[in-house]
Amino acid sequence: MAKIKKRFVAGAKCPKCGAKDSILLFKENNIETIECTDCDYREQQTDIAVPKQAAGNMIGVFKPE
Repeated sequence: MAKIKKRFVAGAKCPKCGAKDSILLFKENNIETIECTDCDYREQQTDIAVPKQAAGNMIGVFKPE
């Protein structure tokens, strides 16, 4: 089984417990997933929630709080 590469999201706050810098981002079965290291919060991004990509050279979608 391949090891899942997880990375912290700097400055992110957990929607459940409010802990800052505790959110991990990783892909599980090709689905973007976030989880909190301080509580049991976990969320997966479904196809419906994925924004449509613009044409051209785009690195990523940034949505500040």
